[in-house]
Amino acid sequence: MQLVAENLTLSRGGRTIFDGLSLRVGAGEALVLTGPNGSGKTTLLRALAGFLRPDAGTIRVPGEEHEPAELSHFVGHLEGVKAHLTVRENLTFWADYLDGSSSIDVGAALKRFALAGLEDIPAGYLSAGQKRRLALARIVVAKRPIWLLDEPTVSLDTASVALLMAAIEEHLAGGGLTVIATHVGLGLANERSLQIVGAKAAAQ
Repeated sequence: MQLVAENLTLSRGGRTIFDGLSLRVGAGEALVLTGPNGSGKTTLLRALAGFLRPDAGTIRVPGEEHEPAELSHFVGHLEGVKAHLTVRENLTFWADYLDGSSSIDVGAALKRFALAGLEDIPAGYLSAGQKRRLALARIVVAKRPIWLLDEPTVSLDTASVALLMAAIEEHLAGGGLTVIATHVGLGLANERSLQIVGAKAAAQ
């Protein structure tokens, strides 16, 4: 599987963010987007996720009948957590929404992100780090081959970052791919970076 973007032109608020950007991410590969705040990392991720329509260019998964958005998890700056639902209810909602399969193991996702024991607590009472782990847990509660993660380590302590990195490495080892916007080094095994400066991007 590959995620391919070709000759993308993206704009926000009448300002061109990217012009003629192309990238390709293969199975088992992590593409890390780097660059200063406002350079367009989030805009690019949202376009790959199908939330923004490019002014020009294409985003596709060759050989797949589904649109990239249907094959992707997107975790952005907003957690997408419903404060009045419990931790388990939040994950169950995402499992039903994203997968609809009765085989989903919510308990395994809770353990993966160190949320076991918090299942019955309303999400509104969680700390910032716990809410972030809950938001990230949906990437494993429903299986999708493309993970699009925007600053996923925000609010996470060292132990929680390690849990996330382990989940990403397992995803890549299973043939998945991921695009990650971040300001911190990740050190993933099969990682390459794309530095974004203004409307330009340079592979590293």
